Amino acid sequence: MNVTPFIAELIGTTFLLILGQGVVANVNLKKTIGEGQNPWLLITIAWGFAVFVGVFIAGSISGAHLNPAVTLGLAVAGKFSWNMVPSYILAQLIGAMLGSWLSYVAYIDHYRESIEEDIVRGTFCTGPAIRNFKNNLFAEVLGTFVLVFCALCIVTPNINIEGVVIQNFGLGSIDALPIGIVVMVIGMSLGGNTGFAINPARDFGPRLIYSLLPRKNKNPDWSYSWIPILGPFVGGALAGLLYFLIS
Repeated sequence: MNVTPFIAELIGTTFLLILGQGVVANVNLKKTIGEGQNPWLLITIAWGFAVFVGVFIAGSISGAHLNPAVTLGLAVAGKFSWNMVPSYILAQLIGAMLGSWLSYVAYIDHYRESIEEDIVRGTFCTGPAIRNFKNNLFAEVLGTFVLVFCALCIVTPNINIEGVVIQNFGLGSIDALPIGIVVMVIGMSLGGNTGFAINPARDFGPRLIYSLLPRKNKNPDWSYSWIPILGPFVGGALAGLLYFLIS
């Protein structure tokens, strides 16, 4: 089967959200087996391994960006074609929405049992521990900067897309585990402020899915939603620029 980079990014990001949103739902929703089981530790570890799974799936085909901020950072660093940026971001957004919906369906009975809307929304998308847009934005910029700069340092030298070898393009399967570890440590070290979205598609796609759910008291918190979009894009671009200047 001839899988295109677009489909690979879509599938990889879908798996990322199934597993990432899944762990948050498992430890926070009512009457799950995992309810209340040391949630932050489980969430950070599981998100790291969710990234590992997504990168392992898509790495040899698309480079497994799975994140618009990574795509932008690689392009700014001169390691990825600007012409491919829009299609990658679209694939990542669709995958994030699909993965979020599938996770919701898997836990639908527990969503029905859960009435605290802030907790329900928090299984889909991020929110600040203390609402201070300036500091929240900085936290997302910094966390994504760390992610993208580390990804650029780990990046596989070459990848073959549709018969063309592109240098310093993306993450192969061997690099999946180091990237997962980077995400884990970002969550444990820098995630306490905003919940470490560090990925615009990962936050916006599920937030959109949540906004479409038939829940009476839903509150997507659109007034905050620009933080986990703008912050990661800025952090990714800055990481790409620094890497370009020193490489």
